[in-house]
Amino acid sequence: MRRKYLVLPPFYLLYYICSWYNIDMKKTLRKNKLKLERSAEIATKWIGSTASLITHTTLFVVAFISPLFGVPFERVLLVLTTIVSLEAIYLSIFIQMSVNKTTKDIEEIAEDVEDIQEDIVEIAEDVDEIQEDIEDIEEEHEKDYKEDRKLEKKEAQTLEAIQITLAQLQKEIEELKK
Repeated sequence: MRRKYLVLPPFYLLYYICSWYNIDMKKTLRKNKLKLERSAEIATKWIGSTASLITHTTLFVVAFISPLFGVPFERVLLVLTTIVSLEAIYLSIFIQMSVNKTTKDIEEIAEDVEDIQEDIVEIAEDVDEIQEDIEDIEEEHEKDYKEDRKLEKKEAQTLEAIQITLAQLQKEIEELKK
């Protein structure tokens, strides 16, 4: 009789192990995700570099020269095709991860731009209010200036009238003294 074993999906197995060792699974998964993302980012940067181009060219040259040293050409093509296929799969995954990260960054930048635009609108409204306040202050200042000029004119007229009266009084006093 055959024994039946309970086969658990990898996620449940990981959960069981984490709970057994009292490990915070969410935190562990988050750390692993960050490490994987960093590794993918590094790989993507390296694949797009000149060093990667030189490395790949060297490997292709070595692969196509190896039949001259006794390696069967069919085997070279089989290995090379397999490696190139796997590399293409990983490249497409890395590219998609880069696109996803770039899309996320663009969305965050778009949100920041929206916030900045809202701030600009608020600042423009504040500037309009300040401009209105300045206009009100200028109008009040102009009114006060006109009133001050009228008062100064009145004071000047009153002073002139007093001086004329004083001059007449002095003349009369001098005439009386004689």
